[in-house]
Amino acid sequence: MAQLLWLASVLLLAASSVADAATANYTFTVASMRVNRLCNSTDIIAVNGQLPGPTIEVNDGDEVVVNVTNGSPYNLTIHWHGMLQLLTPWADGPSMVTQCPIQPNSSYAYRFNVTGQEGTLWWHAHSSFLRATVYGALIVKPRNGSAYPFPTPDQEVPLVLGEWWSQNVVDVEKDALMSGQLPSRSDAFTVNGLTGQLYPCANETFTVVVEPNTTVLLRVINAALNTHLFFKLAGHNFTVVAVDACYTANHTTDTLVLAPGNTVDALIFTGPKPAGSYYMAVQPHDTISPATMATSDDDSTATAILRYNGTSPTATPAMPAMPTSSDTSTANAFYFGLRGVKAFTAVPTKVDVNMTIELGLGQLPCDSAQTSCNGTAFAAAMNGVSFRLPTRVSLLEAQFKGKPAGVYTADFPDGPPGSGMAMVEGTKVRSLPYNSTVEIVLQNPTAVPAENHPIHLHGFNFFVLAQGLGTFTPGNASAYNLVDPVSRNTLAVPTGGWAVIRFVANNPGMWFFHCHLDAHVPMGLGMVFAVQNGTAPGSILPPPPADLPMC
Repeated sequence: MAQLLWLASVLLLAASSVADAATANYTFTVASMRVNRLCNSTDIIAVNGQLPGPTIEVNDGDEVVVNVTNGSPYNLTIHWHGMLQLLTPWADGPSMVTQCPIQPNSSYAYRFNVTGQEGTLWWHAHSSFLRATVYGALIVKPRNGSAYPFPTPDQEVPLVLGEWWSQNVVDVEKDALMSGQLPSRSDAFTVNGLTGQLYPCANETFTVVVEPNTTVLLRVINAALNTHLFFKLAGHNFTVVAVDACYTANHTTDTLVLAPGNTVDALIFTGPKPAGSYYMAVQPHDTISPATMATSDDDSTATAILRYNGTSPTATPAMPAMPTSSDTSTANAFYFGLRGVKAFTAVPTKVDVNMTIELGLGQLPCDSAQTSCNGTAFAAAMNGVSFRLPTRVSLLEAQFKGKPAGVYTADFPDGPPGSGMAMVEGTKVRSLPYNSTVEIVLQNPTAVPAENHPIHLHGFNFFVLAQGLGTFTPGNASAYNLVDPVSRNTLAVPTGGWAVIRFVANNPGMWFFHCHLDAHVPMGLGMVFAVQNGTAPGSILPPPPADLPMC
């Protein structure tokens, strides 16, 4: 009930502030672009000839219109990661969930309102591995006349962390799908599109100059396709004030940990002059168990430089001591230690829908289209169902027209399959009554291999009520944090562990719930919530826009 009252107040505030709202218009032209990295010249797909793409900066209460023209040779969609899309599900972006893709030489205008959100989000392609280079920051400032709930920074710096392949990423994905194997790992990591100085042939480094005795807000985004990341800044600690555009109680740490899809807002306080030059360093956090199956190297390190004004540009930056790639204790201490801000926290107490979703990796027989597959292919599932996207019409269009036959079935199970039951393929959704409160136990069992899965929910933020290692014990609600749980849109469910989340299904539409390791999506690690219409005018799925792409 408390969260429903909060939403009502947000909508009332939005209605009362229409005069203050602005419309932010952006034009995205997606096309090929040649880039030199690591001794190679590589053709990538990028937006407006930039890597990362343009930063979208708006205020809470604004309308956003992004006209996307697809000048690439590939089908494409754009997802506004973490944007709630209240009554604008047609703008959410996941291919074949809420729309058919934008075909080459075609355009689509994404239109949505920012309502009751502040902080660091981001946007990215949601079609194949194009997300490797089609991404950028989406920053939501407080409503005009409002302030941050933390010391006002003197400077703000977006830092988009990415992965780099010295080959066409569409071919990387195609090779993996055709063979039924995992994709080749990336050749480097990047900070704002640059690898830094520690890789062979690397000579470009993102550098930010700061003033002494100031407060700097770092807006850190993990845009990597398949890698969890550690982030450190030599000589400085962080005060975390938000994750996934949800404010947190101040959390002091020397190491930020970001799963793919996560964002972290962190303050640093600069020292007195002269203070020197410092590396910001990015290394992989490898979560695969057993460790013999690890896919990352400790020596793969991207760097950027934070330099105090007055320090020579040729000064050698100090390097932070980095965790090892398998340091799960540091990662869990970060994730488990986050708390929400009580003033922004209203956890619904009455639960209408209880689910347990078990995340699983396994194998299925090779598909006939997998021409280089040898017998079995890697697969993934939620509750034993390996998710398959439709091919003829999007799930949202089928829901809106009331014609699910041949597109999807509404029989996604509320619990794991029985012991020994085989994985099945299907396009199964879970129907949710409008305004129902949903609690999900996410169980990530210890298996071979096991991996930390960053699970992302479209269309909603959720409260993280509890997390732990091992197997969740039913009836363990006494361990829930109902006072100040952190809110997120993407949660790293630990290897061999579990998490409990809760949200209110107050936005009609089709909402993807999937692993944000891109390699796991075509393998089937996802499902969709079909939120039904309510009865009030503001609770009914609107019709599609006239320019919605057709399949």
